Amino acid sequence: MDIDKLTETAKTIRRDIIKMTTEVNSGHPGGSLSATDIITVLYFKAMRHDPQNPSWPDRDRFILSKGHAAPALYSALAHSGYFPKEQLLTLRKFGSPLQGHPEMGKLQGVEASTGSLGQGLSIASGIALAGKIDNKDYHTYVMIGDGESEEGQIWEAAMSSAYYRLDNLTAFIDYNSIQLDGWVKDVMELEPIVDKWKGFGWHVIEIDGHNFTQIIKAIDEAKAAKGKPTVVVARTIKGKGVSFMENNVEFHGMAATREQMEAALKELG
Repeated sequence: MDIDKLTETAKTIRRDIIKMTTEVNSGHPGGSLSATDIITVLYFKAMRHDPQNPSWPDRDRFILSKGHAAPALYSALAHSGYFPKEQLLTLRKFGSPLQGHPEMGKLQGVEASTGSLGQGLSIASGIALAGKIDNKDYHTYVMIGDGESEEGQIWEAAMSSAYYRLDNLTAFIDYNSIQLDGWVKDVMELEPIVDKWKGFGWHVIEIDGHNFTQIIKAIDEAKAAKGKPTVVVARTIKGKGVSFMENNVEFHGMAATREQMEAALKELG
């Protein structure tokens, strides 16, 4: 896809996120909206994957460590062709495979069960290491949250990934600066985040996480980096695309009302 098509696809995913979470009156729209542009580039531009053969051994893998952003992942999977788009409105409903956090084995295209924060980077590191051992050329991508980065397991995985020189691993930090309890800097300061990851032996790229050109360029640079894993510090906006949700901590884990949904969908075209 070119930039124009990626932009339209991201708008579609954002509309889905709003409709899905409002339909069930539950979920995490804010962090799903901030992650949308990166996930859009991965599934519709960068990753090698086949919805008709989801277990293809040579596919690239994506792990959504910040599992509460599942609506963005589900929409990308549906529009890629992994399951019918009509199924999206079953989010978080009893018996649906689209639960509040991704569950492996329940839905085609989901590579790992996530949501217990801090674990996804370890899972991704293991998958990347397996690729090295098996002489596979697939690339593993993982998205972690900024608030999630307060978890110690993130840094254990960061250390081991650098030790094993996993240059087939790229991590994205969805740095939207807000977590459940408020602004990240007021809960646990992460800065200087770039220096920390460099200190753990990673190749570090810093971008605007809503700029498609920068996202694409970062992925290309990460795949070209040799001898170490790459982390992309993506500066994003919580609730991106919906004015009353942007930088609003309330919408970390609260769905829009029906009236708010109509306003949001109007903004999103």
